[in-house]
Amino acid sequence: MTENAKKIILANPRGFCAGVDRAINIVERALQEFGAPIYVRHEVVHNKFVVDNLKNKGVIFIEDLQEVPENATLIYSAHGVSVEVQKEAEQRGFKIFDATCPLVTKVHREVQRLHDQGYYIIMIGHKGHPEVEGTMGQVDADMALVETVQDVANIKIPNTEKLAHVSQTTLSIDETQDIIDALKQRFPNIKGPNKDDICYATQNRQDAVKDLTTKCDVIIVVGSPNSSNSNRLREVAALRNIPAYMVDNVSFLEKSWFDDKYNIGLTAGASAPEILVTEVLEKLKNWGFLHIEENSGAEENIVFVLPKELRTND
Repeated sequence: MTENAKKIILANPRGFCAGVDRAINIVERALQEFGAPIYVRHEVVHNKFVVDNLKNKGVIFIEDLQEVPENATLIYSAHGVSVEVQKEAEQRGFKIFDATCPLVTKVHREVQRLHDQGYYIIMIGHKGHPEVEGTMGQVDADMALVETVQDVANIKIPNTEKLAHVSQTTLSIDETQDIIDALKQRFPNIKGPNKDDICYATQNRQDAVKDLTTKCDVIIVVGSPNSSNSNRLREVAALRNIPAYMVDNVSFLEKSWFDDKYNIGLTAGASAPEILVTEVLEKLKNWGFLHIEENSGAEENIVFVLPKELRTND
C-alpha cells in the first residue's frame, strides 16, 4: 500500500450534542447579560478547552455553594444537581439558571415519579460522576448504585417487589445492557424506564465509532479524561479489538501509534469542540495521512431551547 493510500475517516456524528450546546450558550448569554463573574457549579461540560475558555471570560467554577457571594448569578452544569443543592441555592437568593441537559432532567423526573410510586431504585452509573450524584440526589431516600455486573450480584435490596432501574445517560449501550440483563435475571419483576436512558447523542456517537471499527485500523477520540461519554467511545473501539486512544488535544498525539497504520478513524466526545478535531486533523495530515473522508451517520437536528431570560429577540 502506498503513502498516498493513507487516509483519515471522520465519524458522523461527532463532537457537541444539543445538551452541551445549550449549556455553553447559557453560560455565554449570562456573561453578556449580567457580566462577569458568573458562577457555575461544577465544570459546565467535561472539556478542558471549553472550561479554560470560559474561565478566561470571567466564569468561576465551584463545587461548594459557600464559595458563591450574595446576589451572584449561579448556573448548574449540564450534569444536573441534587434537590439539596437546588434548595440551598434558592435559600441563598442567587439568580439561578439551570443548564442541566433536558435528557438528564428526564431521568430526574423518572426517579421522582418512581419514588412517589413506592419503588426502590437502582441506578446504573459511575460512582462520583456529577450526573450520578445529581440523579441520586433527586429523592430523600436510599438508592443503590451499580457499576458492574458483579455489583448486581452483591447488592442488598430492602424491597424486591417494587424495584426499578435508571441509568446514567452517557454510558455505553453495551455496558448497560449487560448490567440490565443481570438485574432482570436476579430480580425478574424489576421495572425499567419506558425509553432507554442512554441519550440519543451518546448512542449515535457510539454507533458511529462501531462503524469506524469496520473500516479503520486505529481510532482517535478527542475528549477530556473526565468526560464519561468520550471514555466510552474509546472503549467501544477497544472492545472491537481496534487500537484506540483518547486525546485532550493535538499535543497528546504520538506518532508511533500510526506506524503501519493506513486508515485512521477520528471522532470527538459530545463535549469536545470541532476546533480540537481540526487541529488533530492538521497534525495527522503532516504525518502523511493526506486523504480525508467524512463517514455517513445519523443526522442530528435536535435543539434544546434556552431559558426565557437568556433568549435573544432575533
